[in-house]
Formats: sequence, structure tokens, C-alpha cells
Amino acid sequence: MWYVKSVTQNLNIKYPIIQAGMAGGVTTPELVAAVSIAGGLGTLGAGYMNAEQMRESIQNIKQLTDQPFGVNLFVPETPNVSEEEIEKANEWLHPFRDELNISEKPKVKKPTSSIFEEQVKIIIEERVPICSFTFGLPSEETVQHLKRENVTLIGTATTVNEAIANEEIGMDMVVVQGSEAGGHRGTFMGSFEESMVGTMALVPQTLDRVDIPVIAAGGIMDGRGVLAALVLGAGAVQMGTAFVTSLESGAKNQHKEAILNSHEEQPVITSAFSGKPARGIRNDFITKMARYETELPEYPIQNTLTKTIRSEAAKQNRPEWMSLWCGQNPRSSKQQSASEMIGDIVSQVDDLVKSLGNTT
Repeated sequence: MWYVKSVTQNLNIKYPIIQAGMAGGVTTPELVAAVSIAGGLGTLGAGYMNAEQMRESIQNIKQLTDQPFGVNLFVPETPNVSEEEIEKANEWLHPFRDELNISEKPKVKKPTSSIFEEQVKIIIEERVPICSFTFGLPSEETVQHLKRENVTLIGTATTVNEAIANEEIGMDMVVVQGSEAGGHRGTFMGSFEESMVGTMALVPQTLDRVDIPVIAAGGIMDGRGVLAALVLGAGAVQMGTAFVTSLESGAKNQHKEAILNSHEEQPVITSAFSGKPARGIRNDFITKMARYETELPEYPIQNTLTKTIRSEAAKQNRPEWMSLWCGQNPRSSKQQSASEMIGDIVSQVDDLVKSLGNTT
């Protein structure tokens, strides 16, 4: 069968379909559990969670399913940002805060790795079977510690060299994130502009240089994309945008509607919301902040500065000022349950495999 792969066997799942660990509330315990129950790998996006929130979510997932699931962590970044940079950004953000009646500026704390270290402890304590990483590589010590606890580790790469670095530090598998992908770019070596390689080009080149299994991500929304990735040699696919519009997703309704009503030319790369390049649907916030992009504080500082704007915009139904993360294939989005989505994808691949077999 097309879905019997080393990746599915190693992860103890039926289908080579991984739901991306999207942080910020999209990956509810219900979504993670539904994907895993349907035969894929559900992933909790814990990047913005504190230790208590993460533990509670993991325990909720365990109550909903006994199937394997993963947790995605953000490798911490601790940039040096001056007060002058922060004040400049606050000036540029003032019109949005003023319009939304936000009176206070967020307090900016110097980023540390302490929350990440606590999250790693919880992965071990809660016996989470799979842990994935975005925004770089954890320390070799962290990798070895998790491996001693029999945690399967999945890294993220946007170039062949980043994939090689993942293999060298001890990752068991690597997600190669093509430029079509929605949300934040996972680039951690070099500039993101030089790392904007499409999925179809990135997968085979990576496979030629690493021995660990490669998971394809970016623009994959249905059975056609899944089969294409598998034919290229990927051991599985990771899908994000497809699951944002699922019934179990915790994405805001405005976010779901924006994806369902968008076209391929609308998702653009912006650093305006977080200080890190990310693909989302172009809106008024992105357009107005574009002139300042090269001067914005780095992630996660800018992310902190815009947090109340994004949340208040959602409350006041102002999607033009929300971060509407989305990949380049929004026309294929559907509003259905995660189990229906996976069932449809499996049926589509089955039909494609049969039709291709009949033409040879």
C-alpha cells in the first residue's frame, strides 16, 4: 500500500499525514486528537504556551485519544533589541492601538530560554512520543536527553544545508518547508530570501544529501499534493493551512473565512506582525507596515508589541489587522472535520494510484 512507509512505522501511525504544529491556539486538543484518531499524526503547537498551559493541553489530548501525537516547540531566540527600536515600533503601531482603544503599550521582557527548558521537561514527564522543533536546532545536550527518553525528534529545514544540520545534530526526521508554506518561515541559516525554495525543488535535493526521512511541507492541501510528495521520495507530508479551516481548529472565524475566500496571489511574506518572515493573506496592517519592515524589532519582540493589536482586532471583527497565516494554495481549502479531510485525502490518493496503474 502507498501509505506503508518507514515514517509511518517509526511514528506508529497509519497514514503519512502530519498536521503541522501551528502555535497561537489553532491546534486545539480536539484537532490534535481528531487527526491522530483518523490515522495521521496530530501535533500540538506549543510555541507560545507556558509550561502549565502546555501540560494541560497534553493531558487533554491524552483524555481524547490513546493514539500517538506530537508537540512542536520553538527553539528560543534572544536578540538584542534597544529601547530606541522598541519606541520607534510603538510609534508606528500607535494608530492601530488608538483605533482599537488600546491604551497601554505591552511590557517587553528580554527573551530567555527558560520557558523552552521547562517545555522540554514536560515532554519527558508526560511521555510525549514525538517532539518537533521550529526556528532552529536545540542544543546537542537537549537532543541527546530527549533521545535517551525514547522521544522521536523531528526538525525543520528550508534549505538542504539546514536539513544536513538537522541530521548532524541527531534529528530522526526532518520537515523540509517549501516557500509555498503558510505561517512563519523556519529558516535559521542565512537569509530567508535565499531560502525561499519551492517544495518540489527542495524535497528531491534534500533526499540526495541526507539519510534521515524527509517530510514534505508547503502548499500540500489534498491527495494530489500528498502523492506528488511521496513520488518525489518524501516519507510523509506535513499540512498546516489545510487544517486551519477544519471544524476542530481553534483559528478565529475571521481567519478561517479569509482562507476560504482567498486566491493564490493574496498570501505574501511579511515580518510586520512578529519580526520574523511569515506568509499570510495581505491586509491593511501588512500594507501599512511594509515601509518599516527593515527597521522592526526582531522576533519575538515585535510579536509581543503586536499581540494586543491582533487579539483586539479579532474581538472587534477587524480582520484587516489580524495575522491571517495562509499558504499559497487557499483555493483548495475546505471547512470540514479533520477526519473527513484525512478520509478524503486517502480516497483521492487511492483513486490516483489506481488510475495511474491503469495507464501503464
